[in-house]
Amino acid sequence: MKGVLLLLILFVASSAMAQSRGTGRQTQLPTPPAPFLGGVPHGTATGGVITVTILDAIARALQHNLGVLVAEEAIGRARGVRWKTLSELLPNVNGHLSETRQKINLQAFGFGSPGGPSFPGVPNIVGPFNVFDARISVSQPVIDLAALNDARAESHNVEAARFSAMSARDFVINVTGTLYVHALGSFARLESARVQQQTAQTLYDQALDLKKGGLIAGIDVLRADVQLSSETQRSTSARNEFEKAKLQLAHAIGLPIGQDFALDPHLPELPETDMTLERAIDQAYKARPDYQAALERVRAAEASRRAIVGEGLPSVRVNADYGDIGLSPSDAQATYAVSGVVSIPIFQGGRTRGRLLEADADLRQRRAEADDLKAAIYYEVRTAFLDLEATTEQLRAGTRARDLAAQQLTQARDRFAAGIASNIEVVQAQEAVALANEQYISALYGYDLAKGGLLKGIGTGEAMFRQLLGGAR
Repeated sequence: MKGVLLLLILFVASSAMAQSRGTGRQTQLPTPPAPFLGGVPHGTATGGVITVTILDAIARALQHNLGVLVAEEAIGRARGVRWKTLSELLPNVNGHLSETRQKINLQAFGFGSPGGPSFPGVPNIVGPFNVFDARISVSQPVIDLAALNDARAESHNVEAARFSAMSARDFVINVTGTLYVHALGSFARLESARVQQQTAQTLYDQALDLKKGGLIAGIDVLRADVQLSSETQRSTSARNEFEKAKLQLAHAIGLPIGQDFALDPHLPELPETDMTLERAIDQAYKARPDYQAALERVRAAEASRRAIVGEGLPSVRVNADYGDIGLSPSDAQATYAVSGVVSIPIFQGGRTRGRLLEADADLRQRRAEADDLKAAIYYEVRTAFLDLEATTEQLRAGTRARDLAAQQLTQARDRFAAGIASNIEVVQAQEAVALANEQYISALYGYDLAKGGLLKGIGTGEAMFRQLLGGAR
């Protein structure tokens, strides 16, 4: 059974699941960001029970998990912003068609004097007459360092969004694997609780028979009844936790609302890692998409700063228009205008300096975030190595403790049935079995999650998932 749960290897931050190992308490599910716990339901619920394997769950989550959908939409928004900034570098072409009927006062434009004609024989009021104009205008920047660097910054932001979407896919594999394993762990605890309940029922019935035969005192029957009630309560609580774990998984992977499903405990086995710590850390820096996204955000901040510097430099633009103008379309004649414009910023009231201060602060923040993430990756990979080593030992010890506890319970039951001892020994042996089973389950899942934490830290989660599927889809 050790190899059965290796699948989650792929998927999780193992430390939180491993914290309660060896304590006899149920392991706690780490809490991911809220969007990754939600999903968009897809399809129609069937009347029967479907079996969802862990690969099926991950494949559905990659399509319907809210965290992935939000990250993918962010790419579209980043591309939209990039196109807006690119428009400042591309030609701006406009066309217009107009026909105007007008009457004008030449005197209002400075011709002639009040009360007198503007020109000999020409009245002050001219018109009405028509003006027809059909024209295309073009404006093209030639040198604009601010717009150029703005476009570069947004290109880096698009790349950052793309890497962030890749990171979201890796993370949702992590989350889905964790939820699936958490549900499997809850199911294992439920099965253990059911076995303990059945054992307690058998011991209670046995105590009643021995009491009727006068072999034991009534206190032994009462003690067996109390133990049965305790195990029944434990079984009920375990069933409730299992059902809630299934609901949380169904929400994250976007199952149809109300769809009943079963889990598959047979998980694919992944090969053992033979990577050294140094090599794993080096690969993580190259493969982790969240780190690459952080580096792209640094480059975007650098380009944004250069764009602000460029706003204080001269820019060159060419404007042109061409069209037909006349009293009517039939007698319109072609005209055009071409102009070159050099814009030189002279004084902007400290606006550029203020924006530079903001850009410098943003750049320092982005660099600090990238450095922090680099350190976090280092510690995450080292932690995964430590957890893998520790859980290997815990699994070995937990397996032996479970076997010994089972032997202890068997011997205690035999001694009680023979009248050699009271059922105090049996109750204590039952508690030892329950504790040993919990420690074994925690160690088993903790071992596999530690391997998953290592793969997650290295950044090869989705690649491994596709390998399990037999190739990229």
